[in-house]
Amino acid sequence: MKSKFFGHIDYFLLLCVIFLTITGILFIFSSGINSSGVNVSNEYIKQIVWASVGTVIMILVAVYDYRRTYRYARYLFVGLVVVLLVTRIFGRRVNGAKSWLGIGDLGIQPSEICKIIFILFLAWYLERSQKEEPLRRFLSASGILLVPLGLILLQPDLGTASVYIPIFLVMCFMAGIPLRYIMLVLSFGFLTILLAVLPIWQEEILRKPVPALSVLTNIKLRLILMLSFLMITLIGLLGRILLKRPYFYWVTCAAGIITAALVASLLAGKVLKPYQIQRLIVFVDPSSDPRGSGWNIIQSKIAIGSGNFWGKGFINGTQSHYRFLPQQSTDFIFSIFSEEMGFVGGLVLFVIFAGILLRIIYIIRQTTNVYGTLIASGILGMFFFHFIVNVGMVMGIMPITGIPLPFLSYGGSALLTNMTAMGLLMSINNRRLDFTPYAT
Repeated sequence: MKSKFFGHIDYFLLLCVIFLTITGILFIFSSGINSSGVNVSNEYIKQIVWASVGTVIMILVAVYDYRRTYRYARYLFVGLVVVLLVTRIFGRRVNGAKSWLGIGDLGIQPSEICKIIFILFLAWYLERSQKEEPLRRFLSASGILLVPLGLILLQPDLGTASVYIPIFLVMCFMAGIPLRYIMLVLSFGFLTILLAVLPIWQEEILRKPVPALSVLTNIKLRLILMLSFLMITLIGLLGRILLKRPYFYWVTCAAGIITAALVASLLAGKVLKPYQIQRLIVFVDPSSDPRGSGWNIIQSKIAIGSGNFWGKGFINGTQSHYRFLPQQSTDFIFSIFSEEMGFVGGLVLFVIFAGILLRIIYIIRQTTNVYGTLIASGILGMFFFHFIVNVGMVMGIMPITGIPLPFLSYGGSALLTNMTAMGLLMSINNRRLDFTPYAT
């Protein structure tokens, strides 16, 4: 019985999680030390509690047959919608977003935990719809994505919402959705962000008018442009239906993407706060607002650079102790780590995260169960995006979006989500040779 229980555990993933979590606790402790050498924060104690609870959950999920969730995925998704609606209406506002539920100091961020439910439900749908027409299947999956994405953007929490997109794209790719549909989504997303930030880039960084951008800043010209591309889309669609020529398909797609991006970028400007859009562009030139939106990036790069090769040593960092880094125990934990552990320490973290991602790819390749493969694919997209964006953010090569570094950043909701995901991976790996879609 004992060997059967421990047979459910993937010891490589377990050791990686334990190492990263302990490292995170240590540097959360370091981030609480002030210039006098006194720790003025109890965040590391809270993180120990969350880590203990998360470890238990991870092991229980690993032992539990993940295929049993197949039957309940629909109901879990309904619960996701209800929870996100309740959060939007009654939630507590933290860092500009109404994304928390709780009493006093005890609170959770539902949008973090809902990532797992989204992965389970999307995997359920993609597994059941394998025989459907690809375009219809992709559009239905896109509709599933828009539900949590829209509710989270209304909070508004741009960082957490953005994580759902790579999860969706990786799962669709692994489900056999044609690559051209996935590229359409990527093109739409990139163009939407570009059109949303160009007017602010002109005003805040370039600081002089660009005639070509007047169509984005003048609402009348923007509406004319939107209607023009909408007409081109409709004409292309009509030509595709009547004449069956392939080039009408590409005209329809291109014009449709531009039309949708123009509308979405306009809505983004209404929903997102000015400081959130400012974050998307200030990484291009942090010196344009060195004491405002550019402060975080500048101080983070100073911290990472001052670590040099070997680092300054544990609890010997200055950027964090003198409070130059805001949100240093959450978004900028890698900056503190790099300052104190240097290039070598950062390289070790890269190797460990690479090992986790490669292990997930191995599980995906070995799993014969489609439902399990899709769940593991979603988790792969989630971890990859979190790591790349967080590290890129603190290095100044990506916009600041408030995405935590898995297992290291302070936060109970994110830690529980990540450990639950690891438990699911262990459960899938242990049952990787079973073809049945769900347990009886």
